[in-house]
Amino acid sequence: MASKQVAVEVTSDATAETGGKARVSSRLMVGLAAGHAVKHFYQAGLLMLLPDIKAGLNLSDIAIGGIVATRQVASGAANIPAGVLTDMFRRRVALMLTFSMACLTVGYLFVGISPWYWAILLAVTISGAGTSTWHAPAFATLAERYPDRRAFAMAMHRSGGSVGDTVAPIVVGLLLGGISFWGLNWGGFGWRTVALIHVVPSAMTAVVILATFKSGGRDAPAKVPFADYLKSAKPLLRNTRVLSMVVMHAIRGMAHQSFQVFLILHMKEALGYSTLVVGYHIALLTLLGIVSAPLLGIVSDRVGRRPVIFFGMSAIALLLFGFTWADSGWPLVLVLALLGVILFSVNPVITATAMDATRRGAEGSAIAMVFTGGAIIGALAPVAAGAIFANWAFQGVVLFAGAIALVGALLAAVVPMARPGAREAETVPSRRPGRAPAD
Repeated sequence: MASKQVAVEVTSDATAETGGKARVSSRLMVGLAAGHAVKHFYQAGLLMLLPDIKAGLNLSDIAIGGIVATRQVASGAANIPAGVLTDMFRRRVALMLTFSMACLTVGYLFVGISPWYWAILLAVTISGAGTSTWHAPAFATLAERYPDRRAFAMAMHRSGGSVGDTVAPIVVGLLLGGISFWGLNWGGFGWRTVALIHVVPSAMTAVVILATFKSGGRDAPAKVPFADYLKSAKPLLRNTRVLSMVVMHAIRGMAHQSFQVFLILHMKEALGYSTLVVGYHIALLTLLGIVSAPLLGIVSDRVGRRPVIFFGMSAIALLLFGFTWADSGWPLVLVLALLGVILFSVNPVITATAMDATRRGAEGSAIAMVFTGGAIIGALAPVAAGAIFANWAFQGVVLFAGAIALVGALLAAVVPMARPGAREAETVPSRRPGRAPAD
């Protein structure tokens, strides 16, 4: 199944004349989105294993938070070399994407055979590094190939991820919890077996990516000298518009990571939901985002980034606070579905805003900064949420996550942002010195 998702024709990226203006084919966009769906299937599937890992290894809530934090740190650290390699070896995008899938394969293998907590931490370190190795080459390629539809391209990529995020909880929930329907009674597999089942599809997907991904970076130089790379990348460290998006990405991630892990534990432990029921509840967090992410991308490309980011972070805060009363039953389903419209959909707009302010040739490093900063800043949030969950249960966690999102909404109203389609290195000639570009 996984290999079919990725086997999309991406070997040609010819342009078609539309109204006298060349328009780049969307085939590359679709192919990368398909691969992103597979990556997120594995990323979301690991979260579904956590309650069973907790019970099987007799772990505390703080230890579970430690697993999530470890994956965050590993993910952040891997972004840095991935960004450098993307900008220096743009023609090797296929190898980096293949390496991403290979890390997921090895990570799940180690989860399946690991008998100790520390071995699980090693496994999520490897898989976390794999998920991040995808970001820089994929997003940098999209930013370069679709400059006039940057947010839409990244939103389509996010929609692919949302497909994986939506399908994974249901599939993994079924594999773990089994099914009882029309006389069919099957108790499901143990968490180690489920982890091992994932190994073959991801390995096959890695092979498919290596064989079919031909067009990424084809017009780029074979290798960029390190000195030239530094000239492009160094300005990022003092680029306030990029750094602002690093912070925004981190805040959104902190709210999400703090909430989702302990939502799963709340439904499993406090509400007594079966693993399959937990799975389709978690799927609601991304289901509607499959459609809403491209729509928000189109809106931000046309009217500006700031209104969309401010609206998104405000809605996330409001809906997270809504879980103080919607903590079970149909209210829980409704608020989860509404949160799914926006929780991930605002992320590609934040990423596109960082790309708007990035010099050509430094896209990979800018993506690395956004995801690394988000992972490092947000790594402590799941641990803090674990301590809150242990003392104040789910209600405390949603107040904590909602407060984080509210801070993000306030910052979105004031932080500097470049205008859609702009390039920091290609400053518009007519712009007067000292005058910031409009949002």
